[in-house]
Amino acid sequence: MDGIVRAWVDGWVASRGAAPPVVEPWGFTIDMGLAHHVTRHVFSATHDEVEEGTVRKVADSVTGAGTWLKVFTDAPTVTSWLGEGWWIDPDPGYLMSLRLEPDEPQQSQEPQEPQAAVPDGYRLRTWSRGGVTRVMVAAPDGSLAARGQIAPTGATAVVDQIETSPDHRRRGLGTLVMRTLARAALEQGAETGVLAGTPDGRALYESLGWTVRAPLTSAKFTGRP
Repeated sequence: MDGIVRAWVDGWVASRGAAPPVVEPWGFTIDMGLAHHVTRHVFSATHDEVEEGTVRKVADSVTGAGTWLKVFTDAPTVTSWLGEGWWIDPDPGYLMSLRLEPDEPQQSQEPQEPQAAVPDGYRLRTWSRGGVTRVMVAAPDGSLAARGQIAPTGATAVVDQIETSPDHRRRGLGTLVMRTLARAALEQGAETGVLAGTPDGRALYESLGWTVRAPLTSAKFTGRP
């Protein structure tokens, strides 16, 4: 699990253009440099290995608003450890992974539909810059229908910022984006995909073979009274 957490950290940094992670005894510190997201502390332990004393110590050292904690255990547990000034994301997160495999042609005498076809009227665009591959699906009227990006960092690749506009859901666009990104990562030598999922995205990811490896709780420091 330590390897998956480190893979997620490295890929997220590449995807978001954040500062290189600083290795800490308990995990990683990443500077983001935004007013609402100045710094994040990511703990490398997961499940029962997450130590209350360690989380409390790091949280108590935070004095500036805009610092985030990423803890790989359930939200009620983390909430009980944090003092005043911390906002806990009410939506649970999930650290997920997938063994990346090439699309295999199905053995059948009947012609097969493409596994991730672009719906009629939609337009798919893929491009890479700075080691990050991005996918955009434009709706028939030119508006954004879906998007996502992936950052390969060697044998692993981190999927990030997957989004489907509400008016364009249930049309296979999320699957189209995910499979397009997976192919791009395979072409760059990645073998394993890693992502931090939300409740909205979990069903899609699991339908594509992704497995939950640990719960993920996000907490943001807003300042003490």
